[in-house]
Parts: sequence; structure tokens; C-alpha cells
Amino acid sequence: MKKPGTPFSISQGCTVSELAQKMGGTSFQARNLAHAVEIWSQMLEGDVTIFLGLAGAMVPAGMRQIMVYLIENRLIDCLVSTGANLFHDLHETLGRFHWQGSAQADDEELANSKTFRIYDVLTSEEEFDKTEQFVIDFSTKLELDRPYTTREFFFLLGNELSSQGNEEGILTAAAKANLPIYCPAPGDSVYGTALATAQVKLGNRLLFDVIKDVVEIVQIACSAPTTGVIFIGGGTPKNFIQQVELCGHLYDKALKGHEYAIQITTDSPQWGGLSGCTFEEARSWRKITPDAATVTVNCDATIALPIIVSALGERAAKVLQNRKKPSFTLGKELTIL
Repeated sequence: MKKPGTPFSISQGCTVSELAQKMGGTSFQARNLAHAVEIWSQMLEGDVTIFLGLAGAMVPAGMRQIMVYLIENRLIDCLVSTGANLFHDLHETLGRFHWQGSAQADDEELANSKTFRIYDVLTSEEEFDKTEQFVIDFSTKLELDRPYTTREFFFLLGNELSSQGNEEGILTAAAKANLPIYCPAPGDSVYGTALATAQVKLGNRLLFDVIKDVVEIVQIACSAPTTGVIFIGGGTPKNFIQQVELCGHLYDKALKGHEYAIQITTDSPQWGGLSGCTFEEARSWRKITPDAATVTVNCDATIALPIIVSALGERAAKVLQNRKKPSFTLGKELTIL
């Protein structure tokens, strides 16, 4: 026993930062959420390169502008995402929408009306097709005599969107901030189907060098004094970030594992899936240091993430102005300044 719990008290005008602090005096996932705010704050105050892995349907669920905030204010330094989230981001940046629907909707009726459903979110198949066509048209502007890293592809796409999009999104914000985005499985998304269409129908054979993606993100980790990770869900982004700590030999450096780690997940570890995998298990792989500051928030990310980031935004204004962070140039080759 260390200290007594503090029952949560209601007060008028409580800020989100104060809310998170009060949650730290309670237990269960409320205390874990407060601990996540503390660990993320420690990362911002130190000389730490912060990786964020984004899985799940976070953009359709309304988390897109939170990601924009994290990028613009450099609460993260490198984003690894599923292709789906980046396609949904493109969709909204082009002025199209995800609509609030119902999880109890008649799916046969939705199919007949060419409407897609993601739990209680709806989107128009016709509008999706237009966004897919944007990717096809964009791909025809790229060189075909060499492969692209996903980092370069999404940087160029972000620049293209900056002149055409209706509002700031993840891709445009990252391009302006020179913040690298990696997508380890681009084929597992509408980007994959769009580029497949371009290849079959137009003979436009655009190739991705996903192995160079691995080389580049290892380069980022090797150049960092310390690394920290934040995982929204699991999937490919989570492992892509975690495995870099096993690859320091590429640059003759012995990496010791990520020293800070936060994950927000609803999955359980006993099924053996990566989304529920604990940081304790990751220590056996040496992906996380034995003494790393870690917390798992077992919560829907659409609840936890807005609270955590809002609390950080209130607390970290001065810290962010003076934060030590890596700088990048994102041409054909990645350069770390």
C-alpha cells in the first residue's frame, strides 16, 4: 500500500487537465488514463522521439482533428498508420463526409442504396469512388521507373492535397510539418485497390518499397537519444514500430528498447493477438526496456484519446515551445536533421 485513493469530487469549471488529475486519484481505467497523460508529458519534457501507431477506424469515428493537433503541435514525431485511416483522411480533406448512422441499420437496405457502414458510421459508395479516383489520378503524376517508400508517397500526396483540399487533415498537416508517415500495409486499403486499378486499366505500375520503409524507421530510432511509443489499437502499425528496437544492428547500434510506452486498446492478451499484447510480453522481445514507463488504457480510444490529448494541450503549452524534437526532410531520401 502506497497512498489512499481520493474519491472523485465534482467541481464547477473543472478543466480537462484537472479532470485527468482527479482521475489519477481513483482506480481502474480512470487511473490508467491519468497515468497515460503523465507518461506522455514525460516524453514531451525529455529528449524523446515519439512514434504513434494508428489502427482501427479512428478517422471515420471523428478522431481526425485530434491527429492533426498532435502533428501541428509536435506531440508526436512519426506516424505509422493503417492505409484505411489515411484514405478516410483523404476523403474528408477533399470535402466529403462520414455520416452518423445506427449500428442497428438495415444493412441490406444500405447495400441497395450504395451506402457503406462502419458500426454506426455511414459513407457513400459514390463519394468513396470519387476519392478512389483521386488516388488513381494522382498516381499517374508520379514516376514509374522507381519504387516509392510509403513515406515519400504520402508526403507527395499531402502536398498535392494542400492545394486542393477543403480543410487541414492528417496528410496535409504532416506534409507541412515534414513529419514522416509510414503505412506498412498499403495494399490493405482503398489505396491498394486504387493503385491496382491504375495498374490493370492504365498500365500505371506504381510500386512501393516497404523494405526501405523499415530501413528508414530504424534510422529514425537509431538517431534518437530515447524513444517512446503510443499505440491506438494494435495491428500492423504497432509491430512496425515495436520491431525497430531489434534492428539497431543495421546501423551498428545496440538499441535497448522503447523507454516510454502507452497503448489504448479494448482487446485482451489471452487470445494471442497483437492488439491485446501487453508491454510485459514486449519486454521478452527487448522491444520495451525493463524499466520503461508504461501504461495500458483498456478503453475505447474514442473516449480516452480526446481526454488525454485535451489534458496534454492544457498542460504542455510551455513545454511544447521548448521541446527537443527531431527534424526531417522528406524527399526521395529521408534526412534527419
